[in-house]
Amino acid sequence: MANLYTKTGDKGTTSLVGGSRVSKADGRVECYGTIDEAGSMLGLAYSQSKLDYVRETVHAIQGRLFALGAELASDEKGFEKLRDLIGEADIKFLENVVDRSTEVTGVQRSFVIPGVNPASAALHVARTIVRRAERAMTRCNEELQPGKRFFREEIIRYVNRLSDAVYALARYEETVAAECELRAKVEKMVKEELRTAANNTDAPFTLENMKRMAAAAEKKAKEMGVPIVFAAVDMGGNPVLLHRMEDSLLASIDIALNKAYTAASLKMATHELGEVSQPGKFLYGVQNTNQNRIVIFGGGFPYKYDGHVVGAIGVSGGTVDEDMEIALSAMNYRIGGIDQ
Repeated sequence: MANLYTKTGDKGTTSLVGGSRVSKADGRVECYGTIDEAGSMLGLAYSQSKLDYVRETVHAIQGRLFALGAELASDEKGFEKLRDLIGEADIKFLENVVDRSTEVTGVQRSFVIPGVNPASAALHVARTIVRRAERAMTRCNEELQPGKRFFREEIIRYVNRLSDAVYALARYEETVAAECELRAKVEKMVKEELRTAANNTDAPFTLENMKRMAAAAEKKAKEMGVPIVFAAVDMGGNPVLLHRMEDSLLASIDIALNKAYTAASLKMATHELGEVSQPGKFLYGVQNTNQNRIVIFGGGFPYKYDGHVVGAIGVSGGTVDEDMEIALSAMNYRIGGIDQ
């Protein structure tokens, strides 16, 4: 393998593609060096973003920067050998990036202060580097005799669009990442509420209270238009109450009982069990035990009284989200909380 150092540039010169040597202070060297810098900064943004669209787009742009850099680093002889040139399709790609990103972020109506998150900050830096490359390319062209140009019009336009596209991606990253962060916070709050509802039962586990909870569940189910089965089991998993609404599914009887059995036997809500029974998690495969009575989707909650699990309830009949909402309505119920 050849050494990284060649010693040919020790006197301050470098070779262009095509063989001619120029000073490292030559404008063309500044141009392709700046594009190389932009590509590296885009790599930093790629490594920090968690958004598929941003990562895929940045990676595609990085690939085209190799073609751009090769052209910027070529003399006339080298240019004749190039086959992969930046063209109209590349410019259109960047315009599409701007359009798609703007559909998400909306029209820009105020100044943006970089630094919302690491990925967007890196994209903003990349955008300013691209602008610097554009200025260097324009300066190179203007320093030549009138009518002559170092660089084709297509690559000048491409670099101009590139800064716009990278800026649009930075705003896309800021907007979508903020939405994801908000969604994660909401989901965390919901989970905490679910956990609180499951842990803060202040009425004793009696048949009378289970009947009241079944009535609360039925009231909520009617409001939602979802016929359900409500089941309650004691701390040993034995059925205490089975409440079936008219038109509820026959299969919901076993499912509701098994949700309650699962919550009582494992002392945790079934939706929480679903999270820890996925491949690689510590309870993976638990649903295949206990004669297949273990349920790993939402709708079952342990019933705690005085800090101990003394039974559980299960609801089945709708979607998982509907079952959980109805079950929570029953879990949040307190004596006297439903019209009789």
